Amino acid sequence: SIIGREAREQIIEKEDRLPDVLVACVGGGSNAIGLLHAFLDDDVRMIGVEAGGRGETLGEHAARFMSGGNVGVLQGTKSYLLQDNNGQIALTHSVSAGLDYASIGPEHAHLHDLSRVEYVSANDDEALAAFKTLSETEGIIPALESSHAVAHAIKIAPEMDRDQIMIVNLSGRGDKDINTVQEELRRKHDR
Repeated sequence: SIIGREAREQIIEKEDRLPDVLVACVGGGSNAIGLLHAFLDDDVRMIGVEAGGRGETLGEHAARFMSGGNVGVLQGTKSYLLQDNNGQIALTHSVSAGLDYASIGPEHAHLHDLSRVEYVSANDDEALAAFKTLSETEGIIPALESSHAVAHAIKIAPEMDRDQIMIVNLSGRGDKDINTVQEELRRKHDR
């Protein structure tokens, strides 16, 4: 929750107002809740970005809200999860190991059901492109998890007015992901 409280304080101090939109990646959900929680009572658009993986078929993604998640119980928590018709936990896929999880935190399930937070997904290719874009344009190497949020931010930024403010949560550093990104980009190039 510290990141959300600090982001809220700093944006008010710097811009004298709240942001228009917050964007954060969602695996289990802790980094996103950390940012969003401080703004829940404010009139701020909030977007959680799930891992769209490499396809919409069960086992090809980790998007509980966007691609087939149902309410169930995993590890003692009732939430949305990816499961087969028999209730067995489905395999998941994401280029980001940090988003490759079959369930989502119950806070996100609640915010989804209230329609307080919008949930979307970014696929592996979009996340890799966002990783590359942020690294090249800003010199910031984002974690692959956060690259999903960056991908969605790149998608919606052209729809925003120039005076609108967006905060994108960069929840980790990407130097740990360099080898994965290099392998994925090489594989994509070889296709």
